[in-house]
Amino acid sequence: MFDFEKLDVYTVVKEQNQKVLQFLKDHPELDAEIASELKKASMAVVANLAEGTGKMNDTEKRHYLSDARTSVFRSVVMLDMLRSLEQIDEEDFNQLYEGFEKSSKMLLGMYRSYSSNRSGNNNSHNNSGSQTA
Repeated sequence: MFDFEKLDVYTVVKEQNQKVLQFLKDHPELDAEIASELKKASMAVVANLAEGTGKMNDTEKRHYLSDARTSVFRSVVMLDMLRSLEQIDEEDFNQLYEGFEKSSKMLLGMYRSYSSNRSGNNNSHNNSGSQTA
């Protein structure tokens, strides 16, 4: 098992990504550009988290966590655009929005756990990624 697979935050962002992919599969009528951007951004959350976990120092880890969180924000913008175009109902919007909000909070908690280490190279502390701050 890879380190990132042990993280609670990985489970959350992976499940969120699966919900997004299923939503897109179930709604082929969506604006193609927005759907493509939502898919890319959602997948980037999971990929950046996994990549960051493999980095050897905290500065690099924070960089990838920041990128993952930025992709969450991009995903929410795409959802909001779909809502503005009336291409997503409120129930689907709220479910996906809440999942991204939870992902963002957990990623921020993990980022902060690395930020509290000022040396930028401490690899010995525990980062379960389960923070919900």
